[in-house]
Amino acid sequence: MTTSPRVFGKTVDEHTRCVHYSTELDIIAIRFACCDRYFPCHLCHFECAEHSAQQWPREQWNQKAILCGHCWTELTIEAYLGVSACPDCAAPFNPRCAAHADFYFSSQ
Repeated sequence: MTTSPRVFGKTVDEHTRCVHYSTELDIIAIRFACCDRYFPCHLCHFECAEHSAQQWPREQWNQKAILCGHCWTELTIEAYLGVSACPDCAAPFNPRCAAHADFYFSSQ
């Protein structure tokens, strides 16, 4: 399995799960717009980055910013928001992540 790009933060396994979110479905990492680094979640970014997080503006949702922790495929934000599982490996994503979308993606 390829484990590139690097995922920063408090990961607990090779599938990008972290100390904050570690269910079987918590297998994505988000590339933060502010630092161009992947983190498993907003809390990992808050605790490990030395700056405030910035949301991805709507006009940049065509950027690859989601990493499937099962197959390490990078998805665009648009693609990720439109699926419930990885389009490459079919690993299911956590549907409850939608509750945190505003931490990462601007609706404007």
